[in-house]
Amino acid sequence: MFPTNYDIFVTLHNKLDTKFQMKKVAIIMGGYSSEYQISLTSGNVVYQHLDKTKYEPYRVHILKDKWVMVDADETEYKINKDDFSVDYKGKHLTFDVVFNAIHGTPGEDGLIQAYLELINIPQTSCDYYQAALTFNKRDLLSVLKPYGIKTAMSYYLNAGDPLDAEAIVKKVGLPCFVKPNRSGSSFGISKVNEIEGLIPAIETAYKEDNEIIIESYLKGTEVSVGVINYQGEIKVLPVTEIVSENDFFDYEAKYLGKSQEITPARIDEETWIKVTETAKKAYEILKMKGFSRSEFIIVNSEPFMLEMNTVPGMTTESILPQQAREAGISMSELCENAIELALKK
Repeated sequence: MFPTNYDIFVTLHNKLDTKFQMKKVAIIMGGYSSEYQISLTSGNVVYQHLDKTKYEPYRVHILKDKWVMVDADETEYKINKDDFSVDYKGKHLTFDVVFNAIHGTPGEDGLIQAYLELINIPQTSCDYYQAALTFNKRDLLSVLKPYGIKTAMSYYLNAGDPLDAEAIVKKVGLPCFVKPNRSGSSFGISKVNEIEGLIPAIETAYKEDNEIIIESYLKGTEVSVGVINYQGEIKVLPVTEIVSENDFFDYEAKYLGKSQEITPARIDEETWIKVTETAKKAYEILKMKGFSRSEFIIVNSEPFMLEMNTVPGMTTESILPQQAREAGISMSELCENAIELALKK
């Protein structure tokens, strides 16, 4: 039996309706680390800037004690972890794509990426292996060193290791920095000027992580370099110079106004080329996707890499959005680009 004109019309209508249906975007935020409050702020800013004529955004809080979708009235609806769905106002809601705004675990260390890959939901950040690698400062720097990327002298400790302050100082010198190996937003980081301060700094770092990295002090200009895949091409964003009012770029400097973030950075052209090429090289070596923001100290025009962030802050005043604006990319365009690239994966 041949289809009637009405049958053909209904078929075409359904296809067009599916094609032009707005994509449902789950913006995940929160997390299990000390950074959860910062992540909630980032996620809400992404929610505010997404074009509601193109997407249906939903805020999803991923917290230690609950996974919930939060509606405009702040009412919570429990997420089904089997398939990342939610029953909402009489409908069974599933998501087409996830915008990852979780700083720290489980959003920046590969756990959420692996989970979403298993249930076949695309997401905006890098893949799970790259997330796990970059979140581990020690492993990241070890992988990049053979490619000629310079790093500070370092000393590693795990919880339970014997502490020999003199051996540590002999290797890295003073001042030095004591850092949790897998943490962000400068939680647990201390600058140590005297050997007497080393053990207390190590104890502080252990509150955030059971692995520690102790690095030599690099006297120079601190800069941050964003690299993104924009419209299918790897793009290095304008460099930001960081001038902290405190002893280093700590939590207060990052989030409580105790620093200047100058974009574009006040560095000469030769240094600019070196640091941007190094950031792009690291992005390509690691086969990165989505956002990256790499931190460097420039010493005598040479960039030394400190770390790479794969879920950087996404408030309007965060460094990566600042850099995007300088490059002529609005927050809405930045978020939309990430979603569209994720959908094409």
